[in-house]
Amino acid sequence: MSLTHFDKRGQAHMVDVSTKPETAREAVAEGCVIMTTETLDLAQGGAAKGDVLGVARLAGIMGAKRTADLIPLCHPLPLSKVALDLVPDPSLPGIRVTATVRTTGRTGVEMEALTAVTTACLTIYDMLKAAEKGMRIEQIRLIQKTGGKSGYYSAK
Repeated sequence: MSLTHFDKRGQAHMVDVSTKPETAREAVAEGCVIMTTETLDLAQGGAAKGDVLGVARLAGIMGAKRTADLIPLCHPLPLSKVALDLVPDPSLPGIRVTATVRTTGRTGVEMEALTAVTTACLTIYDMLKAAEKGMRIEQIRLIQKTGGKSGYYSAK
């Protein structure tokens, strides 16, 4: 299997998608921030910096929109949907973050979904780090994607 971001000489390049058909594409990614029960209570009840989950949701949306500025070989894409679900989960304890990103285009939105989750998780950490510096950001991964040449993918 060849990697698409390298040419025949092994040099990095942006993939030419100009001949690909435009299709509806969607990607869903997830991750979580592990913390103590006390910190989770702060996240849900309003920390000193304000609405942790609301700010992290907005940060995730902004992250998805700026993916091409952060990841060198990503194409800038017109996103039609970016939605984040941030769910406190006492069994972790922590916050589960899921991002769903959609577009109609010539390349997928997996990186946008992953960037949205990562940005939201980093924002949660930033807003709660005064209470707990030992929080962990874990399990960031692509859950599923649809559209394009490779079609449907679902994590096992």
